[in-house]
Amino acid sequence: MLRTKCLLLAGLLALAGFAIQPIEPMRLNVVEAGIPELQQALAEGRVTSRQLVLDYLARIGQHQNRLNAVASVNPSALEEADQLDRERAQGRLRGPLHGIPIALKDNIHTRDMPTTGGAVAFEGLIAPYESTLARTLRERGAIILAKTVMTELANWVATAPTPMPSNYSALFGYSMNPYDTRRDPRTGFDDGRGALATGGSSSGSGTAASLWAASVGTETSGSILSPANQNMLVGIKPTVGRISRHGIIPITADQDTAGPMARTVTDAAILLGEMERTTPDPNDAATRACTAPANFDYRPFLKRDALRGARIGIPRAFFYDRLSLPGDTNPRGGLNPEQAHLMTEAIEVLRNAGAEVVDPADIPSVVDQDAGSNLLHWNVCASAKGSDDGCSIVFKYGMKRDFNAWLASLGASAPVADLTALRRFNAGQTSRGTLKYGQGLLNVSDEIDLAADRTRYEADRAKDLRLSRAHGIDAVMKQHGLAALLFPGVDGAGISARAGYPTIAVPFGFVRLNPATPWPAGFEAPRAPFGVSFAGDACSEPRLVALAFAFEQATRRRVAPP
Repeated sequence: MLRTKCLLLAGLLALAGFAIQPIEPMRLNVVEAGIPELQQALAEGRVTSRQLVLDYLARIGQHQNRLNAVASVNPSALEEADQLDRERAQGRLRGPLHGIPIALKDNIHTRDMPTTGGAVAFEGLIAPYESTLARTLRERGAIILAKTVMTELANWVATAPTPMPSNYSALFGYSMNPYDTRRDPRTGFDDGRGALATGGSSSGSGTAASLWAASVGTETSGSILSPANQNMLVGIKPTVGRISRHGIIPITADQDTAGPMARTVTDAAILLGEMERTTPDPNDAATRACTAPANFDYRPFLKRDALRGARIGIPRAFFYDRLSLPGDTNPRGGLNPEQAHLMTEAIEVLRNAGAEVVDPADIPSVVDQDAGSNLLHWNVCASAKGSDDGCSIVFKYGMKRDFNAWLASLGASAPVADLTALRRFNAGQTSRGTLKYGQGLLNVSDEIDLAADRTRYEADRAKDLRLSRAHGIDAVMKQHGLAALLFPGVDGAGISARAGYPTIAVPFGFVRLNPATPWPAGFEAPRAPFGVSFAGDACSEPRLVALAFAFEQATRRRVAPP
């Protein structure tokens, strides 16, 4: 068994270098406590940042064995808390995250914890430089308490017929969803994964279970939004370039971004602002994409009446209702009855809050009858050369280009030289589970010739942008004068990811999980969290934060895990 699956509090604290000492009685219950509430308690002297660290460590020790959400703990967390407490006593506050413990996904470089991406090859890797994001958060006063378990290399490792389950890695095993921690009992799925998935590569389970105040995930296509949806969290997938990616293990810079996950829109908005630099990062040219709000603060956009008069589009074709296209043998997409009922309620909430609902507001590239101009006929290539016509090679090309560049940035500390060497390492470490689900995606990326395949890549990237932007989100928003699109769950993650556009997921309800392979007799189907997401065009985060906050305040549907 992997050690992080069986750590109790004493073992976890010892692993992080802490002496075992009695924890002072809590003056504040950190469970479900929001960042403003924590700051108020700190300001009033009812708690210190040191006590917050200890309280969250106690919760990690209590829940780690059940959830396996933690990859590593910062051994300097108490020292950092003490320093921030001293600054507070002197009247020096760095911002709204001053002294607040948060967590980062285990693909974001920090100076005090390993950055592994869940890969055995990177076990124990301390990067030679800190990510711009981690450095920015520390400068703003955040305590980076822990790294979160993630799907190995953000789920660009294995593919059909044995895709990697969400939040599995060879290094750490399976993470579990706090809303249902039972293992999947179905034949063929009974390998240790949870019956209720954690939803993508950025573990949201620790944030949902209040192991820290909030966390930072990363997304290439769904890995912030999906875990947020599956764990009843608010997730903000920003415009690509709003947050620096320097020092983050990549899939492809065309779509990669970091973003916050939290239990409320307020907390997510605070964290987003504290992640953002006021000036572009010279190490990430994309950070010129958007202008930060005044004082990098999104709290002025937290307005309860923001939905009044806002035009919200309902992309009904495919995302809500099943859709048939020329050449299809079966209709695509659509919601099941429980999901459809929830979305009907959500739309009614919008109307009651004064929004102008445009229904339908179908996305042109989704309903286009020409297969060559239809997004649904344009998938991400996960196959080898010779069988990858009619799909986009952007992911597999970008992975080889950007992953190899990241390895080179590690210099002498790089455990492997390049993607080829990583594949060879995995093939030689099968006893550690490196090939449990294969490495088909690494293989198809490594066969890319960055020079010879560049013309194909550029053409595919241009088509991605055309179908997702000009013939996609931009077109429907301009046609109807929309403030945002409302998607069920996170079903719009793919099109927004290709466009590089922002989306905010908000909790809303539960639906019964009925997979194609049925549950065995006597096994009660899990109730899966199911939210809504507001998507917009480039750099529209301030507007989306306002809409998401107004919706959250009108509904307040989040339920804490048992």
